[in-house]
Amino acid sequence: MGTVVLYKSMSLDGFVAGPDIGAEHPMGKGGMRLHEWMFTDRPDPRDKEVTAAMLAMVGAVVVGRRTFDVGLPHWQDTPYPAPTVVLTHQARDELVMKSAMFTFVTTGIETALKAAQDAAGDKDVIVMGAQTGQQFLRAGLLDELHINLVPVVLGGGTRLLDDLGHIELERTQVIDSNAVTHLRFRVVK
Repeated sequence: MGTVVLYKSMSLDGFVAGPDIGAEHPMGKGGMRLHEWMFTDRPDPRDKEVTAAMLAMVGAVVVGRRTFDVGLPHWQDTPYPAPTVVLTHQARDELVMKSAMFTFVTTGIETALKAAQDAAGDKDVIVMGAQTGQQFLRAGLLDELHINLVPVVLGGGTRLLDDLGHIELERTQVIDSNAVTHLRFRVVK
């Protein structure tokens, strides 16, 4: 069984999305700045290496309903080419896409995680979305936290690490490029 990883880009002031998330701004206003390092036409080789390593480890994904709702029109597929479990309160039939399938789970994060782990096999489960990530952190279900720290201050939006209580992390890797600092932590249980 692989690792359960929360992989997020974050501003220096702790925001993982800008304000006013919606169909027009799926990452909130100004939030796309957090991902520019991944989508540039001249990426830093260190950033390319981090992205390639992350993509190679993805076996399945867990997203929240909000991330699904605002992301799907832009992705036009699963967010990674892997089975994706949507944590939701509204039942829905599976949605087959070109790369993989969305499965909708209404019975909580433990059930969503189990479904994702079964789909991932020995690869990792990536957790997406701030609220879903917070739920996994609070429940002690996360093994690693990967933060891509972007040198920008958004000034508002969605924070990842607010109101979580005490969580111990052990830094296991730091990779610095001109565009972003990649920080990898193991969650101490």
